[in-house]
Amino acid sequence: MKNVYDYLIARYGHQDVQPNLYMMIEELQEKVKVLENKYQGALLDIKRLEEENIETSNCIYELQNSIEAVDNRIDILYGERQ
Repeated sequence: MKNVYDYLIARYGHQDVQPNLYMMIEELQEKVKVLENKYQGALLDIKRLEEENIETSNCIYELQNSIEAVDNRIDILYGERQ
C-alpha cells in the first residue's frame, strides 16, 4: 500500500478514518503472535517428522540386514546341494 491512508481505507472501507498508530501496532502485534504460533507448530511438526524419519531409516536397515541374512543362508544351502 502506498501510505497509511490507503491502509486505513483498505482496512476500514472509508476515508474518514483518522490514522491511529496504536490500533495499527495492536493489529500487527496480533499478526506477529499468530505467525509465532504457526512457527512453533511448524517446528514441532519438523521435529516429529525427523523422529519418524529416523524410525523409518532404522526399519529399512533392519529389513536390509534380514534380507542379506536370508540371501547368505540361501547361498549356503545352494552351495551344500552342489
